Amino acid sequence: MTIRVGINPLTWTNDDLPSLGAQTSLTQCLSEGKLAGYAGFELGNKFPRQSKELNRILEKHKLALVSGWYSGKLLEHSVEDEIAAIEKHLQLLKECGSKIMVYCEVTGCVHGEQHTPLSNRPTLANDDWSDYGNRLTQVADYCLSQGVQLAYHHHMGTVIETSNDISLLMKHTGDSLGLLLDTGHLTYAGGDPVSEFIKYSHRIIHIHVKDVRKEILEYSKNKNMSFLDSVLNGVFTVPGDGDIDYLPLFKALRESNYSGWLVVEAEQDPAIAEPLTYAKLGFNNIIKVAQLAELPLH
Repeated sequence: MTIRVGINPLTWTNDDLPSLGAQTSLTQCLSEGKLAGYAGFELGNKFPRQSKELNRILEKHKLALVSGWYSGKLLEHSVEDEIAAIEKHLQLLKECGSKIMVYCEVTGCVHGEQHTPLSNRPTLANDDWSDYGNRLTQVADYCLSQGVQLAYHHHMGTVIETSNDISLLMKHTGDSLGLLLDTGHLTYAGGDPVSEFIKYSHRIIHIHVKDVRKEILEYSKNKNMSFLDSVLNGVFTVPGDGDIDYLPLFKALRESNYSGWLVVEAEQDPAIAEPLTYAKLGFNNIIKVAQLAELPLH
């Protein structure tokens, strides 16, 4: 059982709203992440996409490449076209030692549109799930044959957002497709991270740990806000700084012998939430709760 703690560069610079942290260098991001205690990083928009250069930078900071987000468009593409489109990203992860690709279907998504409320997100018709799941499994089969497993990221503003969406996804896909559990997105969508983990622990291969400020969440839902406006209002924060109780989840991880990464991913405005301060806060809170849960971290 090996669990490592990583972080996403969203703490420093935002991919969906690039103006957040636009002036922050990759060097600052990596050096502060290492200083805070993290063992690895997920990819962000400031990372080079050539494996030789990326490996050199990560080795300099003694960091691992955890994974990298891919914006899937399988609802628009054929299986063959999606595999062709994903190939360059797949090989980059493989050449840099990552075993996980974070995959999310973004066709029609609204999470990057600041003036579009989340209630306008796309959905899949009941008759479409079987075909989509079959084709997604074929893409996952190919990636796994290359040594990198897809971890599907349920995400606010996309076709797979709620607990019911996750259930349908798991029902209609094969085991080659792993599931990413995101505590913040699931809580936002009205789900319970602990029950979802217990239900799908055999498929969950990657975990994003971010906290939610429930008072701001309720306000965001009441105002039918966009995802980005909710982020700017401070709906997310690092573990231990919001209202999610991580102790039951970490106990469930221990009981199921979860092996993989715990990745802090907390979209905030870095001008308000100073990145190093929050990176340290998130890491220290994870260590503290893991000790209480007797969850071994590597």
